[in-house]
Amino acid sequence: MSTKEGAFTKILILLSLAAVVTFFIGLYLDHFALRMVAKPVPVLCIALWVYRGKRGRYGNLITGGLVLSAVGDLLLEWGEQTFLAGVLAFLFAHIFYTGAFFERTRAFKPVYAVPFAVWGILVYAVLLPNLGDMTIPVALYVAVICTMMWRAAAQTETKEASRADARAGALGAVSFGLSDTLIALNRWYQPMPEVRYLIIALYWLGQLGIGISTRRRPD
Repeated sequence: MSTKEGAFTKILILLSLAAVVTFFIGLYLDHFALRMVAKPVPVLCIALWVYRGKRGRYGNLITGGLVLSAVGDLLLEWGEQTFLAGVLAFLFAHIFYTGAFFERTRAFKPVYAVPFAVWGILVYAVLLPNLGDMTIPVALYVAVICTMMWRAAAQTETKEASRADARAGALGAVSFGLSDTLIALNRWYQPMPEVRYLIIALYWLGQLGIGISTRRRPD
């Protein structure tokens, strides 16, 4: 890493940390403006970092997914009236990530799909009685995010990336999946107000892992 690139990375890290602290303060104080200003910043910083050091089509797709996620951040935080638009933005972000992981390997690897299929089925079964008009949209979203996690796990043995690279992507995808699962449970199963801190922490860690997965070459 060059001195210039290293300095730029440090600036992005500091900006992200400042935004994280600001968002948590806004969350604690229930301050709408602080949350709106701060929430998308960490993911946009990751997107910029990935874009500057992107590795071909994989990096392009990850960058696209990160930008879509930042848009989803703003739409979800804005309020109930833009909730579905935010969910749609995240749906397309997961599709971009899935496409990126397919770039690493197109091998089917059904064994890797099993735990995520079980995960999705169990979560959906718990949510189903309370979904109402959201029954089909939530089913689609669950299928897409479980597919994304499966493909993230499937690329952990590819020769297209280092072990650290592939594992970062897989762990990031799972962390993102956990965050979305908690959002769904909080909304359609049992309200858990304090879980919002864990939701956003898992979400940011997930995006960081996916972003880091673009920057390392094969061993």
